Amino acid sequence: MPVIDPRQAPVKRGSAYPEPYASQMAGRSSQRLGELAGLTQFGVNIVTLAPGAVASLRHWHLREDEFAMVLDGVLVLVEEDGEVEMRAGACAAWKAGVPNGHRFINRSTVPARFLVVGTRVDEDICTYADVDMKVHISGAGNRFTYHDGSDWAGPRDLSKEGT
Repeated sequence: MPVIDPRQAPVKRGSAYPEPYASQMAGRSSQRLGELAGLTQFGVNIVTLAPGAVASLRHWHLREDEFAMVLDGVLVLVEEDGEVEMRAGACAAWKAGVPNGHRFINRSTVPARFLVVGTRVDEDICTYADVDMKVHISGAGNRFTYHDGSDWAGPRDLSKEGT
């Protein structure tokens, strides 16, 4: 199936985060284009953010590369070095293993969309920069832990831990 119709792509709303972070992803949806095409080596998604919505917690992947391109609207990219406004056509990329936590925020009054392409590996660890949480991704499912590897049981305040 070389030609696909994006309107037929499965739509995912929200995130797989545990609470209280899952509810913070309200206003986020993604069309799973790679899934529609049956791709297995990389993911391809169009993410839509409603006004005021965020795409994710600030994060970085141990084994997965990521590439993003703004399609419509204005988004703010938040990374370790600060924030930058991005408009349609602007691109950003993150190499696996580089601890540069990143996320997109829609601070405008209209919806915004971006394309994101990422490696698919059998196992990965995604580290969240602003909260004490990691997700260990495998065929067995997602397992959330604190940065120290202990099982996640709810939010901890990083400012009190000195991390």
